[in-house]
Amino acid sequence: MLYSQVLAGLRSHDGGWTAEVPASWAQGRTIFGGLQAALAVRAMRDLVPQAVPLRVLQASFIAPIAPGPVRIEANVLRRGKSVTQIEARVLDQGQTACLLFGVFGEARASVLDIKPPRPVLPPAEAAKPFTYVEGIAPAFTQHVATRWLGGVSIFQGREEPRTGIYVGFRDEPYAGPGALGEAQIIGYADIVPTPGLSMLKQPTMASSLTWTLELLSDDFGPAREGLWLMDTEVTAGSHGYLNQSATLWSPEGEAVALSRQSVVVFG
Repeated sequence: MLYSQVLAGLRSHDGGWTAEVPASWAQGRTIFGGLQAALAVRAMRDLVPQAVPLRVLQASFIAPIAPGPVRIEANVLRRGKSVTQIEARVLDQGQTACLLFGVFGEARASVLDIKPPRPVLPPAEAAKPFTYVEGIAPAFTQHVATRWLGGVSIFQGREEPRTGIYVGFRDEPYAGPGALGEAQIIGYADIVPTPGLSMLKQPTMASSLTWTLELLSDDFGPAREGLWLMDTEVTAGSHGYLNQSATLWSPEGEAVALSRQSVVVFG
């Protein structure tokens, strides 16, 4: 089942929302975090006008969520003149497993227009593709295409805690009614593993604890072909906890989102 198909299956039910997530979207013991977040935002969208852009999404991954039926509950915390703030919970067996907070804000008049400088990096065609191997790579990676600048470096003992990885979803419709919009951005921004794993010399597990995604535009354009670049760097880390930041760049080289994560590494 494609990413867009899982999202399209979200239904309003009994005061909340439900969706069926197949095992192919597992990430270790849980559902791929980007999909959890995208489903929650789709539920939030029923509570705020579609024309109001998502500005910030914050998530706390509390417990694993097994593939299968997923329930989401959401409610408006405050609806102001320009900004609406919504809380959502992804439930597993009735318990909150992922807590999310979305900030939706209408555009405001401002003289400030500050954009991150574009990186000077090789194109996606020059990067090395990652090959999915069943039983070794996380299940959800069978649905994504990644190309790694400098080569696939996971568990290679690299010295620099930074990776540049082009990302995309396989087999998604890129035009017409299949366009993904903000859900596409949320998914892309959570595909890449922490660069901390590239510094290790042997396989180990890692898991996101918290995630903040700040969207820099209110117009992503149509979903389209071409890989998006995630430039990710671990800025600090000790005692098994890593702090990392990343920028998501469109195929045209525009900065679309800023990501900040706290990650635990079991090794």
